Parts: sequence; structure tokens; C-alpha cells
Amino acid sequence: MNVLHITKIANEQGLKSLQVQAVATLLQEGATIPFIARYRKEATGSLDEIAITSVRDRLDQLKELDDRKEYILKSLEQHGHLTDELKEKVLSSETLAVLEDIYLPYKPKRRTKATIAREKGLEPLALAIFEQKGIDPNIEAAAYINQEKGVESVEEALSGARDIIAEMVNENEQIRSKLRELFFNKGKFVCKVIPGKEEEGIKYKDYFEWEEPVNTAPSHRVLAMRRGENEEILSLAIEPPINDALDTLENFFIKGNKEDSNQVKLSVHDSYKRLLSRSMETEARLNSKQNADSYAIRIFADNLRELLLSPPLGSKRVLGVDPGFRTGCKIVCLDRQGKLLHNDTIYPLLSDKEVVESAKKIMELCKRFKIEAIAVGNGTGGRETESFIKKLPLPKEIKVVMVNESGASIYSASEVARSEFPDLDLTVRGAVSIGRRLMDPLSELVKIDPKSIGVGQYQHDVDQSALRKSLDDVVISCVNKVGVDLNRASVELLTYVSGLGPSLAKNIVNYRNENGAFKSRDELREVPRLGPKAYEQCAGFLRIIEGENPLDASAVHPESYHIVGQMAKDLECTIQDLLKESQLRAKIELKKYISDKIGLPTLNDILEELAKPGRDPRKEFDDFSFASGIEKIDDLKIGTKLPGIVTNVTAFGAFIDIGVHQDGLAHVSELSDQFIKDPAQILKVHQRVTATVIDIDIPRKRISLSLKTNPSINLDKNHDKKSEPKKMKLESKKDKNRDKDKPFNNPFADFFSKTK
Repeated sequence: MNVLHITKIANEQGLKSLQVQAVATLLQEGATIPFIARYRKEATGSLDEIAITSVRDRLDQLKELDDRKEYILKSLEQHGHLTDELKEKVLSSETLAVLEDIYLPYKPKRRTKATIAREKGLEPLALAIFEQKGIDPNIEAAAYINQEKGVESVEEALSGARDIIAEMVNENEQIRSKLRELFFNKGKFVCKVIPGKEEEGIKYKDYFEWEEPVNTAPSHRVLAMRRGENEEILSLAIEPPINDALDTLENFFIKGNKEDSNQVKLSVHDSYKRLLSRSMETEARLNSKQNADSYAIRIFADNLRELLLSPPLGSKRVLGVDPGFRTGCKIVCLDRQGKLLHNDTIYPLLSDKEVVESAKKIMELCKRFKIEAIAVGNGTGGRETESFIKKLPLPKEIKVVMVNESGASIYSASEVARSEFPDLDLTVRGAVSIGRRLMDPLSELVKIDPKSIGVGQYQHDVDQSALRKSLDDVVISCVNKVGVDLNRASVELLTYVSGLGPSLAKNIVNYRNENGAFKSRDELREVPRLGPKAYEQCAGFLRIIEGENPLDASAVHPESYHIVGQMAKDLECTIQDLLKESQLRAKIELKKYISDKIGLPTLNDILEELAKPGRDPRKEFDDFSFASGIEKIDDLKIGTKLPGIVTNVTAFGAFIDIGVHQDGLAHVSELSDQFIKDPAQILKVHQRVTATVIDIDIPRKRISLSLKTNPSINLDKNHDKKSEPKKMKLESKKDKNRDKDKPFNNPFADFFSKTK
């Protein structure tokens, strides 16, 4: 462990060295972030997951820097360049950029113009000119004419000397630092459309003639411009004020006004144009990309966390519906554990006869399987199907809930779904996923690659390794925060439990299948290959409901069971009594149980857990309904206020589902009556809001929303019915060419009037 790293991180993050050292030691020993945050508070000074993650990431960065230093020192030594002074500069460099600047003059490189000039023996001439002592370059250069070496004139000699000087300028540490600062702080993005690509790249129209400072450009615009460049629609460059750049170079290198200084000036300008500007632009582009990635990944991670921690309905008998028009709605009946009991298909969106048959089937299945809730996917046909079901004469106790089905198709085609339901159609698997999402969003969503859930911005453009690491951190954090029922959890859910992973998760499920439900946490020790370290890491996050030890259903770690036992003994009661009676818990004097290993932070956690053992930190489930009669974009009117659910938060605003199959966008300027720079400050995914429709673009399927108290709207902009696309005529069930994604009105009225 590098002591200098510990001190550096402590100073950077405002922590004590002992805290950083404790985190580093625990991570080195194989402890996970959730375990450290929850069960090693005494060691870390009660650091939370965010602080621990920050320490871990900085340790990784410093290790990467150390590895690069080691490589560079070996290279310098191998090529005979290493001196004590150079070694000290390498070891003391604090960033990769500075380290690479130090290494650049000695770095093995391909054959350059300067290399060729040196081979011709022109380096002494270059050095003489570079000193700028007032020599006449032409006279000095004449002595270097040598036809055998390929120098046939004074101009050729001077040209070669300038090439050498240009490379020396490019490799100067100080000037690179100055220009780097200039590019980062005063550079601007210059974006233009590639001639002839205007029509093909119309979606990038905003960037056809665009300039913006590099240091203030928001993440989404940086990533958008880069995507347009990658798609060969846009040309993109970073340009600092050219005069500032050249003035910086000239002030640094030009020492006089004689002819030798003029040669240096020519070299400096050539170095900037040919070498420095390209190098600095590359660094500036990389830096801006890293900053944009960092922000986009943070937004994605925050959105994912909110989605994973969405309130669960809980263990209920659910009827899941995957809506569809021509192909029908796939329906499944699930028991309280999410087990598939029955699947079928109904066609409530085709004809009067099918409406009647579908209604009968839904009501019969609800009665047969004692359904307590109905989950309807929010994809194509979702609102129509929800409307159909809500009009049925079902018991009032049965909730009808729209469920976000983003990523369900990914799950349906996955190996996980195929292994669980090998004989079922993709859409049936999708309906199962929709039903289970209502019961427990976290348990179902962990089966899907987080990138497929669709709550990020430009997720395919950011650093995929960094994105994966961040999203995995979020999933692990959420799973361990909620806790996992050991006897019901899937392999996918167990995989994210602290200390487990795919292999041990599979071993646990296999053991459970062969030996029946776990009766105690201690029984985990019998699982093949689950050693003491893995047990220590995972045990506190696994729950056993109605097990042999009541503490197994709580977040109290087995290593602390003896403390709870002593508390009960001191109060002359049982552990069960402690869990039930608050008066007994109030008598506990925590200071009596402090030891070398256990302090007040852990004792307070234990006491809190005894009060609410195994409590779910997620919010209570609450019903939500979209506005009735508003089911498609054609139903919208400017000025209408509608209930909605936030589905995605980005740097430029928030996407909100208002129940018309197309999310509306509330631009960052429309999110609050006060100025908001970062939408994530006030909005979270799955948050419920009331939005006002301020603009509708039917041809492009765009809806603009506002969350302001009194938004500025133009009622005259309500879309002209004459300009709308013609509504689709009712077609026969036999028409095989109809696009199943095109909704139309259905004659429900007669049937439902008869059922009243």
C-alpha cells in the first residue's frame, strides 16, 4: 500500500488518513463497498458508499499512474536516457499529461522530419540558431552543405534545422502546459456540416454551423457533436484564439529580432501548425469527452438507482399483460412468488366479438386464480388495453397498473428467459416480466443489462468500461441496500449480493433445489465453494423469513448475534421479545456493549434493525393513473395539464410519460419557476408530476411539456386537424398486412353499456 497515495487522497477528499487507509486495506482484503459501508463503520469512521467508491476509484487512478511511471522508467533506462534528475521528475509527476510531457522527448518514435534532419548532421546548426545570439543563419548554414548527406543548398540546411527546432518546441514541457491550459480554457468547438450531408444528417441541423466554448459545453452537446462526426455528417474541431496561441509561443521562444530569431519564429509557427495544435486538440477532445462521459454516466447511474428502487407492489397474485393490436395481448397469471400458472392470448382491440370474448376471459381468470392486481405494459396498445380492463366489472380490490416495459424484449430473448421458459413464446416471457416488475422491480430488472433499460443519454457513445463499472456499482448497491430473500431469489439477483458473483449464486440455487429451503444463514457454509470470506461478505444481506433464528430475517450480521444474545440475557428475555417489545429495547444501554471491534455506530444499527427487522427501504407502493380519455398524441391539446411519470432525466431536460405512447420532453428551461442548471437537482426517474402541454408536433411525434406553475403557451398553436395524418379505418381481423403498431379506435361502448 502506497502511503503517499493514502495521504494524497485524504487531502483531496477531506478525509482522515486512517479512514482512507482502512478503506484501502479492506478493499485489498476483498471486502465489497456495501459490506464496508454497512458493517465496518468503526474502521472507516462511518464513510458511506459514495465516499468509499470515490476512494476506490482514486486508488485505481493512482495505481494506473504508478504503472505508467514504472514503464517509462524502464524505457528510459533501456535506451540510456535515465538520470537521477529525470527519474525524480518522473516519480514526482502527478498527472498522466505531465508524465507524458516529460517522456515525450525520449519516447521512441517513428522517423520524423527532425529525425531525417539529424541524420543529415544538421542538429548543431539547429542548436546554434535556437540560441539566437545574432548569427547569420545563411552563412552558418553554408558550412552544412553536403551532397553525400543530401544537403544540397543553404535553404535545405535551414529547412532541416527548422524541422529540428519545431520538434524541440513541441517537446518543451512548459509550453505544452501553457498551450494545454489555453486549449482547455479558451478553446471552442467549431462544428460544421460536411457539404452534401445536409439532408442525410437533418437530425443534426442544430450543429450545421455551431461554435461553443469547450469548458462550458454541456455533456449532451459534446456527445451529440461527436456522434455526428462519427457518422460522417459533421466536421468537428477545437480551436483556441490563434493569436493567443502564437503570442504564447513567440513570447516564450523568441529572444531577439535578428535573422536567427526570424528562423526560430518560422519554426515556432510550423511547430504549432504541424505538431502542437494537433497534439493539444487531441488532448482537449479527450478531456472534454471524459468530462461529458462522466456527467452522462452519473445521470444514467442516478436514473438507474431510482428505477431499481421503485416501490414494489409486493407478493400478490398478478395478471400480467403484454399489449398488442393485430397479434393480440399476451396474458399470464402469476402466483405470489412470481411463478407462472397460466398463459393465454386475448384480442380486445380488434372487433366487438373479440372484445366480449376477451372480457369474459379476463374476468374468468381473475376469479380462477384469485388475481389481486393486473400489470399492463406501457408499450404499443398499452393505454387502449388499460382502458379496456378498467371498464370491466372487476372487484374494486384488483389494482390495474401501467408498468414500464422498457427492456422487457431484451429479457424475453435472453438466455435467462430461455432457460426459465424454454417452450414459451417471446411475448409470453415478456408478459411474465411485466407482471413480475409490478411485484418487485428490483428482482426483475437485475435480469437485464442495465444499458438496455433506457434511462441514460448517449449511453452508446460514452466510455463503455466506465459505464459498466458505474452501473454495476449501482445495481450492487441497490440489491444489498434492499436485501435478498435467500429462499426465493433468482441466480441473477444473488449474483449482485456482496461477496457472491455468478458462480456462487448458481451454487446457492443448486443447493437450495437439492436440499430444500435454507433454515439458517449458517447453512450457507454448506454451499460448495462458499468459503469464510464469501460468507462474511454476503451473510448480512441475505434474509431467511421464518427461519430458525429470528435475526436471520434482519440486517444484523451473524458476527454480531452474540451481542444481541447478551442484550436479551441482560434483560432476562428472548431475542424474539426484543424484536416485539419497544419497551425492552428502550432499556438497552449501548455503552455496555462497546468493545475493541464493536462501537456505537454498529450498536446503533443493531438497535435500529431490532425495531424494524428486515425492513424494505423502498417507498410504499402507490396507485397512479394517467388522464382518462387521453390515449394517443391526437388527443392532446396545448394548455392541458396532465399527470405524468418521469421516465428519464438528462442534462437537457426530462422525459415524461403522459400515457400517449410517446414520452413528452420538458426542457431544462421548463422544469421550474426558478433557473435550474442540472435537472437531476429536482427530478428523479419514476417521480410523479403534473405537466402542461405547451407544444405538439404530430408529424415528428414530439410533445413539449412544462412543469412551471404558469407556463408561457400559445393556444393558437393547437394543431390544425386538417394537417393531421388521416385516422386509420377499422380493418377486418383477416387483414394480415395491417401494422400492429398503428392504433385505432375500437367500439367498446356497446359491450360495456350492457355490463353495467
